Amino acid sequence: MPKAYVYREYGGPEVEEFADLPKPTAGPGQVVVRVRAAGVNPADWKRRTGWCRPGTGPDHFPAVFGNEVAGVIAEIGPGVTGLKPGEAVFGSPLKGGYAEYAVLPAAGVAHKPDEVSFEDAATLPVAAATAYDGVRQLGVPPGGTLLITGVGGGVGTAAAQIARNAGVKVVGTADPGKRAFVESLGATYVEPGPGVAERVRAVAPKGVDGIYDLVGGDALREVAPVLGDHAKLISAGDQSTAKDLGGGPVTRARTKEVLGAVAGMVADGSLNPYVTATYPLEEADRALREVENGHARGKIVITA
Repeated sequence: MPKAYVYREYGGPEVEEFADLPKPTAGPGQVVVRVRAAGVNPADWKRRTGWCRPGTGPDHFPAVFGNEVAGVIAEIGPGVTGLKPGEAVFGSPLKGGYAEYAVLPAAGVAHKPDEVSFEDAATLPVAAATAYDGVRQLGVPPGGTLLITGVGGGVGTAAAQIARNAGVKVVGTADPGKRAFVESLGATYVEPGPGVAERVRAVAPKGVDGIYDLVGGDALREVAPVLGDHAKLISAGDQSTAKDLGGGPVTRARTKEVLGAVAGMVADGSLNPYVTATYPLEEADRALREVENGHARGKIVITA
């Protein structure tokens, strides 16, 4: 039977395991994809701990990790049009993607351009699309300044590039070990921690025009004073703190049009997903630990 990486209940890494699961079938409006690559995100391990937005938790255990995949269509369900077996696609699976096969809603599947690798495409449904949606939501004008907290991860890496391509100056916070990487994105690096607001003001004397938060908690509270209009504060990491400060969550479009837009950026070279490490499915635990421990730069991808 096909292999998958799962968690058998809520908890820490000790509840993770490999499992042989029946090959899924495509229901109405669905496709089954033979997974070639799956992106790894912080939300993956957070869901294992029991954190999830209402209505997004697993409906049964064991639950398969992962929320973004790229692969080849193996089967189409009733009512599906515009897609056929053998086509290379990417999107967000309905019940996990760290697996040899995954079920995706046909309405949220996008064709993979030939110029885009499966590994790069697997980073787009969550990380790059979230970055794209957030940058559009903030609408910082050309010449303005955007502060991204936690810029060194997958969403921040994409958001920095998308904003810079729109003529926006990017200031980003990240662990000191990621400074060179952040600067390679064309962003101005600022070390987080006590005094961070003063350090941001030193590189952006007029303040910033938007904050895209990917960390939350005290890290977000510490930088919030540099923003005049807190309606221009959004968070993909801590909606509660963002709302307390007068901001809100990233509003996700979750459409194939957005997926097509970010894939087009990768294809034309204006967006680099920065896949910095790949692991075979048999080492999915190592891939997840790298993200959970905060050591990842850019994106980590599992190949199957």
